[in-house]
Amino acid sequence: MQHAVRSRAAIRTGLTPVPRPRTPSVASLMDADALRVLHRAARALLDDLPDLTDRLVALLREQEPAYRTALTKDPTATWQEAHRSLRHSVTSLLDPRGARDAARRCSWRIGAARAEQGLPLDALLHAFRLGGSLVWQRLVEETSRTAAEDVRLLVHVAADVWNFVDEHCTLVADAYRQTEWQLGRRRENRARLLAAGLLDGTSRIADLPEAAQALGLPEYGRYYVVAVTGAPPARSDAARAVLPPGARVHWHAGTDVDYGIVLDGADGTDDDGLPGPAGPEGAPDAPAAGVRIGIGSAVDGLASVGDARRRADTALEICPRTGGTVRLADHLPAALVASSPELGGALAERVLGPLLRLEAADREVLLDTLTTWLDCDGSAQRAGERLYCHRNTVLNRLRRCEQLTGRSLARPADLVEISLALTARRVLRA
Repeated sequence: MQHAVRSRAAIRTGLTPVPRPRTPSVASLMDADALRVLHRAARALLDDLPDLTDRLVALLREQEPAYRTALTKDPTATWQEAHRSLRHSVTSLLDPRGARDAARRCSWRIGAARAEQGLPLDALLHAFRLGGSLVWQRLVEETSRTAAEDVRLLVHVAADVWNFVDEHCTLVADAYRQTEWQLGRRRENRARLLAAGLLDGTSRIADLPEAAQALGLPEYGRYYVVAVTGAPPARSDAARAVLPPGARVHWHAGTDVDYGIVLDGADGTDDDGLPGPAGPEGAPDAPAAGVRIGIGSAVDGLASVGDARRRADTALEICPRTGGTVRLADHLPAALVASSPELGGALAERVLGPLLRLEAADREVLLDTLTTWLDCDGSAQRAGERLYCHRNTVLNRLRRCEQLTGRSLARPADLVEISLALTARRVLRA
């Protein structure tokens, strides 16, 4: 048996003679004879369709690795698919109008089904062209066997046969691409739902393996969440720039805030269990103006991503409104205040109340002096240099703060209260 692996161009070149002018009456007679020869051979192919299917399946197994895999998994289904396609193809030769719609539906279903199964489109189109080549070869073989002198008439219907193959290759490709697009949209929507569930903390344990696969992240690993807000174009740029090179991340876009679920480096934790050099330490401290970035502390496993998201939200909450990057691990006192604004407000009022009720100018001078002194590690000299005043002026203002608040800056417990109260005022006013 000759191989049916010749290209369409080769088949046509070998069978199409140099065109000669014909009168309409002669052309009509030759076309009628050609159809008679075609129908006779096609009816023989229908009677021998199982053998034709076997030949096509053997060719697919020999020449197409993707179909070789499909035949290993489910040989019966692949054989039946080839059988149906060949039956519709041969039937269409006998009754083009009557069989057209059924043949098109068959090819469309094959294209859609193979897209769902993940068979490469190139392999599918190769299979259809192999089938067309095999049908044409069998038509020629059958005609040669029964009436060799009629083989020359088949050239008058060759274009119709190959136009049919072209039409169905196009149809299969359209069905494949449309199904592939729909599958991609469904995967994207499913991944978005799964990511939203992780970030909300509403994911079921049973959904975690699917979430890991959909997001391309391991179920068990160390994760932190990055929250980014600001104008959408600048936010997108900051979202890409906030992570260290090579970080594995899934971004979940929101209306106001984008969240990145980030897989921390295997050795990227400090002794306290928070992300270290391999984690978000490589993030830039100065994103575009108006873009705010909150980087939460790390958690174990996708099941705890909801906790990581809440920590990122806390970091975002204490980020300056003008823009900037806040790593939660570096601002834990402020995070404590932001986590409980009612208690933070109560603390600020209880500790700083007398200061807060002063005239605005007087109040800001004293609060600014107190904050600067704390930032300078309790050095009145350095605080004075920063405030452009003498160190004694700083000390006088600090004594007045002590008198108004009833707390001593020399007592550690009072100092902690004052520091937290100042942080609460700054965070809650932001």
